[in-house]
Amino acid sequence: MPTSTPDTARTASVTFHDILSDDGTHVRVWTNDPDGVIDGPTVVLCNGLGTNAYMWPALLDPDCGVRVISWNHRGTGGSERPRDKSHVEIEHFVEDGLSVMDHFGVDRAVLMGWSMGVNTMFELAARNPERVAGLFAVCGVPGDTFRTMLAPFRLPHPVARAITIGACHVGKLTGWAITPITSRLPIGPRTIAFISHTGFMFPVADPELAAVGIKEFIKTPVQWYAHIALGTSKHARVSLSGIHVPSRFVAATYDILAGARDMWTAAERLSDAEYIELRGSHFIQLEQPERVHQLLLEFLDKVGVTATDG
Repeated sequence: MPTSTPDTARTASVTFHDILSDDGTHVRVWTNDPDGVIDGPTVVLCNGLGTNAYMWPALLDPDCGVRVISWNHRGTGGSERPRDKSHVEIEHFVEDGLSVMDHFGVDRAVLMGWSMGVNTMFELAARNPERVAGLFAVCGVPGDTFRTMLAPFRLPHPVARAITIGACHVGKLTGWAITPITSRLPIGPRTIAFISHTGFMFPVADPELAAVGIKEFIKTPVQWYAHIALGTSKHARVSLSGIHVPSRFVAATYDILAGARDMWTAAERLSDAEYIELRGSHFIQLEQPERVHQLLLEFLDKVGVTATDG
């Protein structure tokens, strides 16, 4: 059944349903076009790990020209934790993505990924190329993400991977004590303003909507988030030799969670890929929503998808 969304004008059009994924896990799916009124192509959003619709302000505009379908990761945002707790790796997210496409009757579409969602969309494209018309990557790499983190600090890849995976192990062990604090943090525009001056995130275009997104994000227990993050850390680099659809990489210069240089080298290995770098952080779609959205619309036009393709 549909569930309610936060009571804000910007999120009123987002609706949710629960569907069953292949392994029997109930997954919460969402769309920005519940009434089928958006005149534009369908894009399948493989979102950042544990994030939500409210992290994409441009896509919540009724006039965005893009019908988005997506889902919340297992154990987050109303999606069920799998009975087998090991079913939180990229391959399981790929199955969830295919289940979402089947639920909405989408045979083939452009995939858009953010952060760890870029891993998911490239893995889906490698396994099911007939379902993919194009790949739009935002601040993410096609596999082995943890080695690309902390890029602005210019650490060797093995060191970056060791530090970030170590942090996830600490989070999994101590989350029971941290979660009661993080889940009660007061998140509002002032908090967003503070975070946006730390270097982790830059000033955003819509602080109120960003606050909604972060409030939803911190509802996930720290120990579970660390658990699914460790599951995704097992994902190796996707072989790009079998990827033959148009691709576009939108990187951020000061991204500490997905190295811009690693995105550039991935684009270089593809036969039909573009690389675009914007001055911002890992949250570039919050900081420059209109610019990222324009790049998406241009890419959809290049690929040649239409409203009937979904």
